[in-house]
Amino acid sequence: MSVFNLTGKCAVVTGGGSGIGEAISKALAGAGALVNILDLTTEGAQRVADEIIAKGGKAIVHQANVVDHEGVKNIIKKINDNQPINILINNAGIAHVGNVEACGPDDLDKLYNVNIKGVYNALHAVIPFMKENGGGAIVNMASIASSVGLFDRFAYSMTKGAVLTMTYSIAKDYVKDGIRCNCISPARVHTPFVDGFISKNYPGQEAEMFEKLSATQPIGRMAKPEEIGNLALYLVSDEASFLTGTDYPIDGGFIKLNGK
Repeated sequence: MSVFNLTGKCAVVTGGGSGIGEAISKALAGAGALVNILDLTTEGAQRVADEIIAKGGKAIVHQANVVDHEGVKNIIKKINDNQPINILINNAGIAHVGNVEACGPDDLDKLYNVNIKGVYNALHAVIPFMKENGGGAIVNMASIASSVGLFDRFAYSMTKGAVLTMTYSIAKDYVKDGIRCNCISPARVHTPFVDGFISKNYPGQEAEMFEKLSATQPIGRMAKPEEIGNLALYLVSDEASFLTGTDYPIDGGFIKLNGK
């Protein structure tokens, strides 16, 4: 591979065992990186790792709860002791549907702990090693909800707005250390989560609702997880060495074209 070559690089992907995280893990491994998959449940993560290894790639699974500060810190140290970390993908996150009245204190705390504190924990653990290692590339998973108002997504939007501004702060604070930090803002992506949401909330209307949700993107369909994975691959590659402190919407025109 002449471009986007990650041979010899060590990557950490949180929530890398399913959906967008799975696609990112496979994209990085396919470009030659050793991918360390951090996931709350190891079954899906191990399946992803086995598929990567079967294709000649390198992957290691680590059971991790991104909410656990000390746990994340210990796992990151173990990974870096094995091979210096060059890449961090902060992908782990959870969703919540509802406006402020439908968001109780427990809901808010749960969203904060995973989507904000989880990103902080990984950043806090990885950045000192990246400084020692001479730099690195970080990609945080934000959302179109970071930039525009979405109906019934109060808590989720709050957390993804924080991811966007954390990205700006990290990029500013560590540019002189050779650390680049960008974020990706997807619109709706066709993952198992979407299928499960439709099946749970619209039984018997799955096909109709899938088409309806797809049509909310001006381009007329949902994104594929692999498309997010390919963007992440580019952003952590040397070909993107001049890029930092920027949000990259991958949204089928949602932000700029809706309502126009």
